[in-house]
Amino acid sequence: MSKTQCNAAPEASSEPGAEVGATEQTLLWATMVRVYLSESDHGLKPLLKCLHDELKVCGATVTRGVAGFGASGVVHSAGLVDLSSDLPLVLEFFDRPDRARAAIERIKDFVEPGHVVSWSVNVECNGRRKPK
Repeated sequence: MSKTQCNAAPEASSEPGAEVGATEQTLLWATMVRVYLSESDHGLKPLLKCLHDELKVCGATVTRGVAGFGASGVVHSAGLVDLSSDLPLVLEFFDRPDRARAAIERIKDFVEPGHVVSWSVNVECNGRRKPK
């Protein structure tokens, strides 16, 4: 995750968790977003720049898959002989539900339809780092 502080904010239904030492645990509502890409997609760098510089999401991670297939049914996988492949990439980020929804609307220009999924999550925060 980047050094940017999480923008997730407590919702009315959040309740404090058990205390750990002198620090109180709190659960915050957020939306997790997953974007499916491939190495041949040239939109990854502009997408990350948009998420970081413009949208300032809480954090983002890109994971390279070892195998995968899409609607075409063509399986892409890495082998010991492969020096370069068209492997799957998964980009994940989270933020407050309203900010995540705005980010999803903004990044639609960077990805194919049907390649973005999202779901509600709880973010476990402690008193040491206050969310923005």
